[in-house]
Amino acid sequence: MSKKQHHQEYVKAIQNRKARYEFEILDTIVTGIQLFGSEVKSVRLGQASLSDSFAIIHHNEVWLENMQITPYELNRMEMIEAKRSRKLLLHKKEIQKIQTKINEKGLTLVPLKAFFNDKGLLKIDLAIAKGKKLYDKRETIKKRENQRQMEQIKKQY
Repeated sequence: MSKKQHHQEYVKAIQNRKARYEFEILDTIVTGIQLFGSEVKSVRLGQASLSDSFAIIHHNEVWLENMQITPYELNRMEMIEAKRSRKLLLHKKEIQKIQTKINEKGLTLVPLKAFFNDKGLLKIDLAIAKGKKLYDKRETIKKRENQRQMEQIKKQY
């Protein structure tokens, strides 16, 4: 099989669409992530999902939990678990700042998107977020619908 036949379309970014609906974003941090080579290939092909994923701080390290990366089909090495814990790469001072922020009541770490930077490295856009109440979610839906209606009116004129 030549390189041209085996070439597939790469994905620019993987979004966590539920995050902005479920959480109020207070701050964001761009982090690196520690992956195996075959996992990077799967992410490049778009075979990953951030829905229902979250980050925790354990022993002064930040870990991404529940991120789904489908195993790369051409991997000749050992099989890698699809939803294993993955270490996020941050400096100690950054981790300490995050720790003090999330110690406040109700704050959590939620990944917003996974993307490749200019150097080709996979980065995770991590948010310090506060869970929304049901009425906040309804308010978000109302704002979105009002915005759509305004756009439709503008298009008519």
